[in-house]
Order: sequence, then C-alpha cells, then structure tokens
Amino acid sequence: MIKLTDIDLTSDPAAERYVKTEVVTVAFAGRDGELLSLEGLNRYQVGDALITGSTGSRWAVARSRFDAKYEAEPPTAAGADGRYKARPLPVLAKRMSQPFTAARSAGGDLLQGKAGDWLLQYGAGDFGIAEHHRFTQVYRKID
Repeated sequence: MIKLTDIDLTSDPAAERYVKTEVVTVAFAGRDGELLSLEGLNRYQVGDALITGSTGSRWAVARSRFDAKYEAEPPTAAGADGRYKARPLPVLAKRMSQPFTAARSAGGDLLQGKAGDWLLQYGAGDFGIAEHHRFTQVYRKID
C-alpha cells in the first residue's frame, strides 16, 4: 500500500481539474463524535457538518470549511440542517492505480483508498478520497 505524505497534486501531470456537482443532506453535529466513511474514520466536533451524499456515502466536514464548500438549497436556511449544493470549486483529482492512504486535514484521520479510487486535493494540505463509482457520478472534468 502506498502511504502518501506531503501531497501536492499541483505539480503532478496526472492530476486534472474537476468540479463537484452534487446536492447533499447535512445535519450539524450536536456533540463531538466520529463516523466511519467508506475511506476511514472521520472525527468531528460540535457544529461540524455531517454529510450524506447523493450516493449514500457519509463524511464529516469541519464547520470552519463547510460554508466555503456548500450553499443552502432553498428552502433550507444557511446554517440549518437540510439540503446543500456543492459550490462549483475546482479540485485536483488523480486516479490511483494502487491501494493508498492519505491523512485528512481535519482530525488527522488516515483515509484509505483502493486501486482505482481518486485522490482529491481541495487546497494546500486538504485532501479526500472518492471511490471510483461515486467520483464518476458527482464530479465533472473542467478545462
């Protein structure tokens, strides 16, 4: 298994730009906790967003990062539980040919990807993993 550290897809010729096109369901955490996503453990704190994606996948997003990534879908009011649409922010994505691990910036959780999954870079030091089937359903390549 490849253990990825000091990841920077900005200089990787195999990485391409994509945008997420998904409406998700969000509940804001009432207490600290953890949930198990397909890729690994996600620790969260009070107020963080607990997200269920359109494909049924679940993950946590720190409240400090949530508003920049998602916007409320009416009739949901911003900051309330409900439906949110991913903002059209470009991410770098690379399909991995071997199993791999990458550390989440939030909580220091170690995520695991399978061969064929996608490594996503949202910003410097901010990563995620998407299973290939889910990736093809919710991400669109941009030029």
